[in-house]
Amino acid sequence: MDTTDFKQRLEGEKARLMAELGRDGSKDPITGEWQGASAGLETEQAADPNVAADQVEELVNNESIVENLEARLREVDAALAKIADGTYGTCENCGKAIAPERLEANPAAATCTECAAA
Repeated sequence: MDTTDFKQRLEGEKARLMAELGRDGSKDPITGEWQGASAGLETEQAADPNVAADQVEELVNNESIVENLEARLREVDAALAKIADGTYGTCENCGKAIAPERLEANPAAATCTECAAA
């Protein structure tokens, strides 16, 4: 299987995910894990209770967004690793080939449609 197109698509998605993570979160320099962020919570202003509530709401929303982005980034990284080691396009569960249509729809798919439905 020629993986050139899939690799380019996955690398493009990885760049997009990293940009979104940088916008909605911050990376802990010690653990390397992403965390949700709120631009307003980083300032030391005497906050109006309504402003503070908005900032906390933004932080909570960004935590969820960051978790989803981070999960997708792990999937993309795993697919790129499979391309590198020659196992791309093989179902992680049953070992059968993943249908090209499934990989076209989701280049980071780790399982065939049968295993994904189970």
